[in-house]
Amino acid sequence: GIIALLDEACMFPKSTHETLSQKLYEKFKNHKRFAKPKLSRTAFTIQHYAGDVIYQSDHFLDKNKDYVVAEHQELLNASRCSFVSVLFPPAPEENTKSSKSSSIATRFKMQLHELMETLSSTEPHYIRCVKPNSVLKPAIFENTNVLQQLRCSGVLEAIRISCAGYPTRKLFHDFLHRFRILAPEILKEKNDEKTTCQKVLDKIGLEGYQVNNGVNCILCNDDQLETRDHLLWNCSFSKECWTSINLHHDSDLRM
Repeated sequence: GIIALLDEACMFPKSTHETLSQKLYEKFKNHKRFAKPKLSRTAFTIQHYAGDVIYQSDHFLDKNKDYVVAEHQELLNASRCSFVSVLFPPAPEENTKSSKSSSIATRFKMQLHELMETLSSTEPHYIRCVKPNSVLKPAIFENTNVLQQLRCSGVLEAIRISCAGYPTRKLFHDFLHRFRILAPEILKEKNDEKTTCQKVLDKIGLEGYQVNNGVNCILCNDDQLETRDHLLWNCSFSKECWTSINLHHDSDLRM
């Protein structure tokens, strides 16, 4: 990848950011996520999940070599000044052995791999904060600025993916509480909520829903939800009409 080519370029004294860029252009010219700007010889564009990002390869080689030597880090960590000691915490022995000859990019790759392993072993919850304006004042809303933040944070892409699939999710219990009137005879059967929801959906003839893949909810799109609401309204309206007719009929008989 790009990090491997960067480390390889750092091994040759005559390598420059221009030669590095040319290697990247040749290596990834057919890659769908990589692009070369028209008016630049040292920049490249990567199509990330949230959008396109243009990188300038200037000083890439110098920054990749500018790492802290392990011995220097140990010396600074042993400082009597608590502020300096906190800035350079002791590294684990495994990382110390592997980082003596590794570059900044390689260390970043290792840290990113460790972060992904940590995230995979947990259940993270994200809170996205959006700044309404760039002047940090109340009652000011900048549309372009907010839209750019939503696009870069991946919110718009997540909404697009959700709308293209099954954006509406309803728990089995809530689904049965709302739509049980459509199939009251099925509720008399002693089945679990998931099986009962499956039978209700089969009876009303909805296609394309996902109930087996859901752990505790039904997944469907907006059109299917509208169809269910329409059937529910018709069924409720019919029951209310018959109830009203029966009440009027009973009152007429009593008179």
